[in-house]
Amino acid sequence: MPMPEINLTERQLHLFNGDDEDRMYVAYHGIIYDVTDCPKWHRGIHEGLHFPGQDLSYELDNGAPHAGGVFTHPCVKVVGRLLSETGETR
Repeated sequence: MPMPEINLTERQLHLFNGDDEDRMYVAYHGIIYDVTDCPKWHRGIHEGLHFPGQDLSYELDNGAPHAGGVFTHPCVKVVGRLLSETGETR
C-alpha cells in the first residue's frame, strides 16, 4: 500500500485532536494514523490514557498495554508521515 502524501510536523499534528469535529490523528514511529472512526476514540481520548493529536511512540513503547499492532485495526487509516520541526522525515 503506498504512503499517502500528507506530511505533518508534530505542531501540525496537534491540530488534529478532534476539536470542532476535526479528524483525530495520532502518530507512531513516524507514521500518522487517522483514528476518528475507531469506537475506542469516540470521546477524543483512548482508554483514559491517550489523546489524539499526539505522537504516541513513547507511550506505546514504554508501558502501554498494547503496542503498534493496534494500528492494524480496520477503523485505523494511514494518512501520512510525521516530520521533524525542520521538515525532515522521522
